[in-house]
Parts: sequence; C-alpha cells; structure tokens
Amino acid sequence: MQKRQEANIANGIDDDEELELNATNEEIAKGESTKVTVVRNDEVDPS
Repeated sequence: MQKRQEANIANGIDDDEELELNATNEEIAKGESTKVTVVRNDEVDPS
C-alpha cells in the first residue's frame, strides 16, 4: 500500500506562474509530477 503524502509548495514559489508549467517527460517518468486543477472565480458583475 502506498503512503499518501500531504501536498506542499516550496517557500517563495510563484503559484500562478509555476503551477501552470507542464512537467517534463523525465519528471513524469520519475514520478516527480502531479496533476494540478486550478479553479478561478471570474464574475463579470460581483454582487
């Protein structure tokens, strides 16, 4: 059974820029990548 690790981000990382980068084939092969889902609330006329 695989142990689940808590998600973490290195100090100083620019979330918006860094999280949108695609993993390289080498990172994927080594298991050093993760799927990221970004949810943004984009309201035209916020109430």
